[in-house]
Amino acid sequence: MTNKQQQTIQLLKQIIEPNLNQDIVSLGMVRNLRLVDDYVYLKLYLGSHQYDLKDKVQAALSTLDWCKKPYIQVCTIPGVKLTLAISSGKGGVGKSTTSVNLAMALTQLGAKVGLLDADVYGPNIPQMLGLNQSDVQAIDTPLGQKFIPLEAHGIKVMSVGLLAEPERPLAWRGPVLHKIITQFINDVEWGELDYLLIDLPPGTGDAQITIIQESPICGVVMVTTPQQVALSDVRRGIYMFRQVGVPVLGIVENMSYLVDGAGKQTAIFGSGGGEEIAEELSAPLLGQIPLDPCICSGGDAGNPIVISQPHSLAAKIFSQIAVALTQAFNET
Repeated sequence: MTNKQQQTIQLLKQIIEPNLNQDIVSLGMVRNLRLVDDYVYLKLYLGSHQYDLKDKVQAALSTLDWCKKPYIQVCTIPGVKLTLAISSGKGGVGKSTTSVNLAMALTQLGAKVGLLDADVYGPNIPQMLGLNQSDVQAIDTPLGQKFIPLEAHGIKVMSVGLLAEPERPLAWRGPVLHKIITQFINDVEWGELDYLLIDLPPGTGDAQITIIQESPICGVVMVTTPQQVALSDVRRGIYMFRQVGVPVLGIVENMSYLVDGAGKQTAIFGSGGGEEIAEELSAPLLGQIPLDPCICSGGDAGNPIVISQPHSLAAKIFSQIAVALTQAFNET
């Protein structure tokens, strides 16, 4: 790294995002930073409430005596305040179930919430919200055609599963996959949202990297189960996000234990895994979701447990996680 690059980064690190109380470099809001001759180029990823940060970046870079002009490209999703990713290192750990119930819990706190099902290989969100047979409409806007998200239980929803033929495999490769993902990020008319949750595909491949690079994700929630093999995959996911500068807001451990009629907890898949990975990687453990048949049946029926069984232990823990997320962004 050259002296000019170091000088530029140190300058940008002095700009603090007031809600998260961290600098914009550590939060991953500054990406694709390049110095060409005496010009600075960067992409600035912002929520709809953060546009004033562009002026602060412009003013800071203008103090560099060698910089002829900074070029700042603002990347945002119009109307969306905070964009959060829900991710997992492997499939089958309950990532989509967590996404749906967190969206419901945030809605119950009074937030305007959207849910983007970006799991292009296994889009399950429509079924979990009772939308699997719905049609997506598009409208003309000054910025071109935009998809109109559907609505379920007060949540605005968009999924590649709504556009695909039922029961057909989604076998997309590189360039086509990239185009689909960028279209879903850029061409949906969300309106005004407090939170947009993006349900990512499992793993750390092309699809995940594309979504991270193309969207203003300001934090990620990692979902795991207690087994050691699942934790190994979570480590890879966390390292990937940290490499690109996206903060990990916390870990949700799903299928943590089974509760019998007497209230006794039995750790079917082992115990302590979520706590172990949280301590090892300095990421808070947001909650431990119990095994509950109602979680599965509610997802199958399009009736998430947060609304179908609001007094259940699982629903209460999802609500506690939602409160923790709002507090992380000073939104309460």
